[in-house]
Amino acid sequence: MRKLIVVTGGSKGIGRAIIEKFVINGFDAVTCSRNEDDLKQLKHDLLKLSPVGQTYTMQADMSNKADVKNFAQFILDLNRPIDVLVNNAGYFVPGAILTEPEGTLESMVDANLYSAYYMTRGIVSAIKKTPGAHIFNICSIASIKAYHNGGSYAITKSAMLGFSRCIREELKEQQVRVTAVMPGATKTRSWEGVDLPNDRFMKVEDVAEIVYATYSLSPQSVVEEILIRPQLGDI
Repeated sequence: MRKLIVVTGGSKGIGRAIIEKFVINGFDAVTCSRNEDDLKQLKHDLLKLSPVGQTYTMQADMSNKADVKNFAQFILDLNRPIDVLVNNAGYFVPGAILTEPEGTLESMVDANLYSAYYMTRGIVSAIKKTPGAHIFNICSIASIKAYHNGGSYAITKSAMLGFSRCIREELKEQQVRVTAVMPGATKTRSWEGVDLPNDRFMKVEDVAEIVYATYSLSPQSVVEEILIRPQLGDI
């Protein structure tokens, strides 16, 4: 049986690149998105990459607790071993902590932190049953560095790094590997409209490559944290 990767928010950007990398290497995939048309396009494109592979999709808003729990049940109902979970869903809204609209922090906590918290709790029983299982939490350079006009985002991503470190401790005796991935500026739609050349950004494919390489290590080793920046430095 082909292995299975679960990626939250996998229809675009880093999540999609990770799915494509694993599918090319023989995985089936499960993912979700708020946009059903994006999911249909993803399934169409993945079929070209791997005609024998299976892609399971569900429309879900990962900032909504009920949707997260429904997506977790959807995954469990597949009744398949879960080899890889990538907690990728999240978004960025610019703003200063002291002046941003009320509710900005709460909405990003829901999307960037609680989505991973409830997703992991929802399917961890199946993950623990899979030999060599691996959880990747997509954090950010903002997990370790304060950014001007990005305070609430940095708060949520700092919390995401703390979450990743905690579940690493909780799951290591069950032989489940946990890795926090902290990318710098990566060319995704979060940067749409920014007037900077492409060489100031990392490629989503580079993040996917390092995630797959980390997964491919022997079960005796785990890369706990990955920090990857643009060659020319942070933006």
